[in-house]
Amino acid sequence: MRAERYTHGHHPSVLRSHQWRTAANSAAYLLDRLVPGQDILDVGCGPGTISRDLARLVAPGQVVGIDAAPAVIAQAAAEASEDSVSFQVGNAYALPFDDCSFDIVHAHQLLQHLAEPVTALREMHRVLRPGGLLAVRDADYAGFIWAPPDPVLDRWIALYHEVTARNGADADAGRRLLSWVRAANFSHPVMTSANWTFADPDSRAWWGQLWAERVERSTFAEHAIDYGLSDPAELSEIAKAFHRWADHPDAIFIVPHGEVIAYR
Repeated sequence: MRAERYTHGHHPSVLRSHQWRTAANSAAYLLDRLVPGQDILDVGCGPGTISRDLARLVAPGQVVGIDAAPAVIAQAAAEASEDSVSFQVGNAYALPFDDCSFDIVHAHQLLQHLAEPVTALREMHRVLRPGGLLAVRDADYAGFIWAPPDPVLDRWIALYHEVTARNGADADAGRRLLSWVRAANFSHPVMTSANWTFADPDSRAWWGQLWAERVERSTFAEHAIDYGLSDPAELSEIAKAFHRWADHPDAIFIVPHGEVIAYR
């Protein structure tokens, strides 16, 4: 099984954003395909908030969430109250399931962190039942929009691309999903897109604080320094820029995502 260098890590600032995710704000493109009785595999499930939402929609079908981080899986399992959801440690390149085990395989914000996304998609193809559905969604960092402009935030997005490239990952995965899904031999892919938008005082404060902490304290910061791409002084200036952005009354931040539905 391949070991990946996860750019974000599991600092509390990262987990706060993962715990904010719901099926409504992060998997809306999938919801009208769900019916009770379907079995779903959620690959890279993190703390399991989306998994639990999906389980409520497909019960009595079963949802299994897997993630490579044991501590995160332990948290997801501890917070699960639905009988139709379970969690286990797993690797996207070697899914611990038999062929044709699931009706749906879902992966949110996973492929952007993998060095071999098509290999992982082929493994998802293997565990789908004939006619089963794939649902993948990833952000596209090169498409991020914010206002007012700030050259320090321009430096942040360039640095993020540098770090992810060193980790063998692709920060702009959202625009590549369609080609990756085709390369993994899925059929009838349908591409859509959707945004997260942070433009009111509360969401600006949340997003700005989250990223201010990430750029100084998360695994991203460790990688940026270890690779010689940045230093603590520059990361501190980037954190201040996120606070400055969040405090501006007209500030906006838009995070675009590519989404693909396809079939085995």
